[in-house]
Amino acid sequence: MAVKIRLTRMGDKKTPFYRVVVADSRKARDGKYIDLLGTFNPLTKPEEIKIDADKAASWLTKGAEPTETAKVVLQKAKVAFPQKKVKAKKAEKKAEVKEEVKAEEKKPAAKKPAAKKTATKTTAKKTTKKEA
Repeated sequence: MAVKIRLTRMGDKKTPFYRVVVADSRKARDGKYIDLLGTFNPLTKPEEIKIDADKAASWLTKGAEPTETAKVVLQKAKVAFPQKKVKAKKAEKKAEVKEEVKAEEKKPAAKKPAAKKTATKTTAKKTTKKEA
């Protein structure tokens, strides 16, 4: 079941008013929802946003994905988004690799032995034919 945090439209014609809800992504926009997080009124100046931040943070940690619009509304309401663990692990690995590269750069470069020139089979045959 894919759970989304999204807006459902309320209000009259040309006077939108939204509820911020947690719903199954397969349900209709204004259909049945799991939990009500708050409201959003875009017509007032400034926009009126009333959201239960604790509930929203709880749903986000459980894996609910906000839609793009809902994400903007949650950010305006200053809801704390949980950091993903995968990104933290990747950042740690990148830091380790950078440290290793810096350590290798600090070490003096070891002299590489010169490559020996060896005659290939074709050149060896040509030289023998000319000698004969």
